[in-house]
Amino acid sequence: MATPKNLSVQKAFALLRSFRGPEEWLTNAELSRRSGLSEPSAHRLMKTLEEVGAVVRNRRGGYRPGMVLATLSKDVAIGNLISATSEDVLRTLASDLGGVVHVGVLKNNMVNYTAKFGESEKVSIPSRVGTQQEAYCSALGKVLLAGLSPHELEDYLHDGVFVSLTPQTITTIGSLRAEIGEVRERGFSVDKKEVFQTICCVGVPIRDPDGNIAAALSFADTAMNLCSTWQQEVLGRLMSAKEKVSRKIFPVYGMVAH
Repeated sequence: MATPKNLSVQKAFALLRSFRGPEEWLTNAELSRRSGLSEPSAHRLMKTLEEVGAVVRNRRGGYRPGMVLATLSKDVAIGNLISATSEDVLRTLASDLGGVVHVGVLKNNMVNYTAKFGESEKVSIPSRVGTQQEAYCSALGKVLLAGLSPHELEDYLHDGVFVSLTPQTITTIGSLRAEIGEVRERGFSVDKKEVFQTICCVGVPIRDPDGNIAAALSFADTAMNLCSTWQQEVLGRLMSAKEKVSRKIFPVYGMVAH
């Protein structure tokens, strides 16, 4: 017998997810419209959320997220959360494909490796958890850059010189802009020997419930495998794994009927 769901909790989270930013003020009517709840139901729940400090209300009747949410969330690192909840999924993926699975996030325009699973029998993969790498040349990095706004991406493109690590490294602003555009359109990235001549990678985004890229997942192996058949096989497995990871860390709270 399935465990019964607490609809009040689901409704409360539907209201909290209605905020699109920590500084956005919303009226009860706006919260009702975004969450799909009736105005009386939204009002009752918002009063309770206000009492426990999850939201605050101004004198005009607008609500915004409160300090309780900020306190609870400030130390939650998405990369570490993925590792903690999805280790079985990612270890299985690495073992089945016979290579290395990485999880990474973008911090200060650099890729931060937050998890690494498996090893390749054919080539050494020198990445390490806790280290950083330039974003413009890796599969993880290109996926994460694709999650930037147009303005943020242009700032990144004009921030410095892109150093050539191999003959395949993309080093011009125009070419990198076009590459990120293609990643956005097709939904995945490929590192074709752009960091190391001996390694190739495929990367996919992990998105939050609002569609924003929160982290990235990649698979790395010997560049000798680089071909369209290998790429499609890896991509299919990565897509399946990232869906499992997303369901673990971003449970989807459906719109609750009036």
